[in-house]
Amino acid sequence: MHLSALPQGMDSVKTMTQTDGNNLWERFQRYYTEFPSIGLGLDISRMNFTEEFIGQIKPRLAKAFAAMDELEAGAIANPDENRMVGHYWLRNSTLAPTEGIRQAIDQTLASIKAFAAKVHSGEIHGADGPFENMLIIGIGGSALGPQFVAHALSQPGRDKMTPWFIDNTDPDGIDRIKSKLANSLGNTLVIVISKSGGTKETRNGMLEMKAAFKAAELNSPSTRSPSPGKEATSTKSPKLKDGFSDSRCGTGLADAPVKRPRSASCLQRCRDLTSTSSSREPLPAIQ
Repeated sequence: MHLSALPQGMDSVKTMTQTDGNNLWERFQRYYTEFPSIGLGLDISRMNFTEEFIGQIKPRLAKAFAAMDELEAGAIANPDENRMVGHYWLRNSTLAPTEGIRQAIDQTLASIKAFAAKVHSGEIHGADGPFENMLIIGIGGSALGPQFVAHALSQPGRDKMTPWFIDNTDPDGIDRIKSKLANSLGNTLVIVISKSGGTKETRNGMLEMKAAFKAAELNSPSTRSPSPGKEATSTKSPKLKDGFSDSRCGTGLADAPVKRPRSASCLQRCRDLTSTSSSREPLPAIQ
């Protein structure tokens, strides 16, 4: 924080002195804290602040802690979208403020795992056989999360699918992805991620890939098969704004270009982390 922005009455901060070797151990003992349950240690003893500064910021810290308690209890923290902010509930649903949200999270995670298992087993597959590639179309956090997971957990030679990304509207970048996947579109699972369901940049990428599938003659109405060997039934997905479809896992992307009934794509409206082998169904408005 710039000193000129400090509240009135905190002028003493301007006269902070650098800690010297005579009190480092004492400061370390006082300002080092461990959190064994998460394996974290925090040492602020070498930061240049005075004892008076700690007392001066206590009211602001108390206000921040109170606001955090309200947020964790389910207060609306995104007024523009009338949403709660509870991304961490996805990792521990017991922290969710209501039973309905907890059940929605648990059911969604179960659906994700079931969908991924069907993809890996080949029950859900592409026009040319089992899915080998996974193309994620999203922008901002909708792409960064999946990219982080893909890079962090990827094991070349052992991964069941290869992740690809279209994360902006750069025409050359999109063309490069289309060129690399040109001969394997029939084995490519497409996941379009938009929290709002109407992100124009994401829709552009979806339309580009839709055109690529159509040019490869992988073009038919969005369909799904209830089980191998049974006749597939056509499904129509409810439309969202800007042409997006609120497609659940296992159904087609909005007007998705697929050649065979059991080809499947999945529009996800959740922007949280997506593993390289699974996708997510829409959650209630809790982000």
